[in-house]
Amino acid sequence: MMALCIPVVAILTHLRESMMLVAVQIRVWLKQPEVWRFVGLASTVVGLICFALSSVFNHLFGKWYSWKLSLYIVVSVFICLLILFPEIWQRFLISPRFKTHSPFWVASITSVYSFFFDKAVSGKPDVYNLISCASFAIMSLSLSRRTHCGLEKDLLYFFLGVLIVRLMMIKTALGVVGVCFGYFLHSLCSSGATATPPQYVELQGEPSPQLHSVVIEADDSPQAASTDIAGMANQLRTCMKKLKQKYLNVTYTLFPHLEHNYQLSVTDHNYVIDALPSRLINDLHETVKVMMEAGFEKECYDVYTKRRKECLEDCLINKLLFGEEINIEKEKRTEIEFEDFMIRRLGKACKVALRILFPGEQRLCDRVFLGFSDSAYLCFIDVCQGATIKLLDFVDAVASGSPSAWRLFKIIDMFETLRDLIPEFQSLFPESMVNEAIKIQNRLGEASRDIFLDLGNLISRTPGNCWLLPMTQSVINCIIAARESRQILEQILEEYPKVGNEVGKSSFSAQMEWMIELLERKLIAESKNFEDPASHYFFMMLNWSYLEQKAKEEGLGTMLGDDWFPRNEAKVRKYLELYLKNSWEMVLDFLKLESYESVVPNVVTLEFMKEKLNLFNKHFRETCNVQSTWFVFDERLKEQIRKSIENILLPTYGKFIGRFEDVLGKHSDEYIKYGIGDIQDRLHHLFLGSNGMNQ
Repeated sequence: MMALCIPVVAILTHLRESMMLVAVQIRVWLKQPEVWRFVGLASTVVGLICFALSSVFNHLFGKWYSWKLSLYIVVSVFICLLILFPEIWQRFLISPRFKTHSPFWVASITSVYSFFFDKAVSGKPDVYNLISCASFAIMSLSLSRRTHCGLEKDLLYFFLGVLIVRLMMIKTALGVVGVCFGYFLHSLCSSGATATPPQYVELQGEPSPQLHSVVIEADDSPQAASTDIAGMANQLRTCMKKLKQKYLNVTYTLFPHLEHNYQLSVTDHNYVIDALPSRLINDLHETVKVMMEAGFEKECYDVYTKRRKECLEDCLINKLLFGEEINIEKEKRTEIEFEDFMIRRLGKACKVALRILFPGEQRLCDRVFLGFSDSAYLCFIDVCQGATIKLLDFVDAVASGSPSAWRLFKIIDMFETLRDLIPEFQSLFPESMVNEAIKIQNRLGEASRDIFLDLGNLISRTPGNCWLLPMTQSVINCIIAARESRQILEQILEEYPKVGNEVGKSSFSAQMEWMIELLERKLIAESKNFEDPASHYFFMMLNWSYLEQKAKEEGLGTMLGDDWFPRNEAKVRKYLELYLKNSWEMVLDFLKLESYESVVPNVVTLEFMKEKLNLFNKHFRETCNVQSTWFVFDERLKEQIRKSIENILLPTYGKFIGRFEDVLGKHSDEYIKYGIGDIQDRLHHLFLGSNGMNQ
């Protein structure tokens, strides 16, 4: 039961956060003037059309005639233009005298309209009449969000009152619907109060209130009676400067978590904000509150976002990602090692940003702009957007780097990091920024797919210059690394299929088989560079044995297939036999007497045996001198080769020495250079390597 509750709670929490984000998005959307411009025009057009079609129009103005239709169209166009461009005419109506008298005139006109309507209309209103009242109410709401003449709310409440009365004339219970609709519009109208600029009274001889003037709000509150925008802005900058210093001191403690040998242990999104002085945040909030309530929303917004944006980018990009220790690290490492270090650091920086710094920045905005939720959200997005784009650009650069086997697994690591952070993007940022992160994630996935599908060709370009081909090491290392990333690689191949690939050719197992097939071709091609057949087969045996040993050590049997090890062992045995045949069996040919005895039975001259023994000694010494410089990486394989040589060499040599002693007698020691022990000792010094060959 408990296990079932946990995912349910997680789902409900995610839904709640998603709904909150949607609500914020809606509030931000409703703050846009263009939205209300469109709403006002659309509602006006609908209202005028429905009013013209309603029974009310017929009762008040009679039947339609051409001149009446033309006049109505002209008046309608004029009203639409007034609604579409209220900023043109509101400047003539915003004087204090007009605001004083406008409520009276609106009340008088609407009362006269109601009198004639009630006198002319009998019976229940039609649908067109209801729609026109609702549309004109929405039109009045749009005007209240964009103008400040003083008559918009009066018109809104008049049309809402008419709508409620009309609904109740149809059915009394429908009055509840009208009241709910009216309260909804009233709430929207009231929610725009914070965005309404204050009303200024300029003092004689003072400059414009939009500059450094003294302004007085219409409510005559003591706090707003004399507010200096320049002084408030300077006070806000001072607080922001103090905040930056404290903020950087706190974030310096995150440095160790970006090192490649550290795990990110700090994951609390309150880590930074809880360490900042609460008094400083409270001072910021009070300053912001005064500026916002005084109508200097834009100035407050600009100062705050500019300072916080600089601070966040300096902390995240300049300090955490490209800190002072980077130059020291660069001096210590090769180019590839340093790039690997930076990619790991970038992954940790992304986690720090999305799980600590950005959530902390959101909480800071919420506290500083407490009571101004829309402004808090917009500030947060503006502050974090620049740093986010820079981080995503750096991640995109990883995907755009030159393809290589090494880079494949770095890209996969970055792909996993960004994929795991997508929920954080979704909980923090709007859809446009989330889509940008998903776009970069897709590029990482496609880059991983392309490199993996071409991995064999990339590895095959590795130059060969020693007994153990670097490509052999690269192939087995890639197979081992791919085994660790198999699950994510299979997901990438499934989610980002290669267009035009044959079915099955892009599967994980098929790529492993293809790499080994390319390795075999490369080994055969490289082995042809050896003029001596023995070294040719020795090279093949050495590389296949290395591949087999590493595969066994890493437990790759399941990934390579059940029959891979038997097939590979058979290859190693075959190349060992060919090596012995083309090397040591040729040396043994000098000790064979059967060919001579077949011509002259039972007659073997002393001189003939001396010549045979001298030829053997010479070729044995030369072979040992050459093969002592060869290198075998594995002691087990080295011992196996030596035993194989002893098994074919010692019996034949011992038999020959026995016959030689029988023919020559006690003087045979003068001609026998190598005893059985000497032969074994020379064989023991084979394959030790020289001149750096064992590198």
